[in-house]
Amino acid sequence: MAMLLRLLGRRLAALPLMILGVTLLVFVVLQFAPGDRAVAALGEGASPEALDKYRQDNGLNDPLFIQYFAYLGKMLTLNFGNTLPPARPITEVISQAFPLTLQLTFVGVIIAVILSLVFGVLAALYRDTWVDQIVRVFSIAAIATPSFWLGILLIQWFALGTDSIFPSGGMADPSEGFGGWLRSIALPALALAIPVSASLIRVVRTSMVEELDRDYVRTAIGNGVPYREVVSRNVLRNALVTPVTVLGLRIGYLLGGAVVIEMIFSLPGMGQLILNGITNKDTNLVQGVVLVISVTFVLVNILVDLLYLLINPRIRTV
Repeated sequence: MAMLLRLLGRRLAALPLMILGVTLLVFVVLQFAPGDRAVAALGEGASPEALDKYRQDNGLNDPLFIQYFAYLGKMLTLNFGNTLPPARPITEVISQAFPLTLQLTFVGVIIAVILSLVFGVLAALYRDTWVDQIVRVFSIAAIATPSFWLGILLIQWFALGTDSIFPSGGMADPSEGFGGWLRSIALPALALAIPVSASLIRVVRTSMVEELDRDYVRTAIGNGVPYREVVSRNVLRNALVTPVTVLGLRIGYLLGGAVVIEMIFSLPGMGQLILNGITNKDTNLVQGVVLVISVTFVLVNILVDLLYLLINPRIRTV
C-alpha cells in the first residue's frame, strides 16, 4: 500500500507540469493558426472600429506572454470562457459532450481488451498452428486498417437498409433504454477498438509465449499441476504486465480516435466541439476541449501505472 501511495504521489506531483506543457503547446499552435478571432466572432461585415474594440476588450492586442498568463489564470479556475456567438459557457458545452466521448472510449477499451485477450491467448496456446496463422493475418490486416475507413465500412455493412438493427449515426434517445444506447454505440466503438486490439493481440501473444517457455511452467506441469491451472493462475497474470502498459498508451489513441469516429457517426461528442472550434476560430473552445482530453489521458495513465504495480508487486519503479 505504501508503494502505491508513493507512486500515486509522484504521478500527481508531475500532473501540474504536464498540464502546463499542454496549455502552452495548445496556446502557441492556435495563435499561429490562420484566421482572425475577432472576424470569426463579429462576422466578415464588421466594421474596423468594432473589430478593434473586440480585440481590445478581449486582450488580443496584448503581448503573447500576457495573453498566455491570462489564459492560464482562467484555466486554473476552470473558467474556459464562452463560445463565439451564440455565446454559451464552454464548461456547459463540454459537460454535455464529454460523457459521450467517455462512453465511446470506455466501450472501445472493453472491446479491445476482450478481443486481444481471446485471440492473443489462443494464438499463444496454439502457436505455429493454423489458429496462430489466422490470428496473425487478422492482426496485421486490422493494424493496417484506419479506424475512420473501418467505420464507413461498418455503416455500409450493418447500418444501411430497412432491416438493419444498427443506426448509421446519432445517439439513441434516452427513452430507448439500454438497448437503444448499445445499438447506437456498438458500431463506432467497434471501429475504434479493432485497430487497437490488433496491436494488443501481438503483445499478448508474445508475452504469453515468453511465459509459457519459462522453467517454472515446466516444473509445475512436471509436479502434476494441471496445465489449464498453470496457465490461468500464473502464466496469464505474469503475461499481462506488458499488455497493460501498452494499453495505457493506446488509450490516448482511443481518445483521439474517438474524436474522428464521432464525426463519421454524427455523435455529439468532443469531436464535434473541436471541429466547430477550429472551423470558427474559437480559440477558447479548442483550448478547453484539448485540455480536458489531455488531463483525462494523464489521469488514465496514472491509473494504468497503479494497475501495473498491482499485477506485478515485484516492480519497484515505474
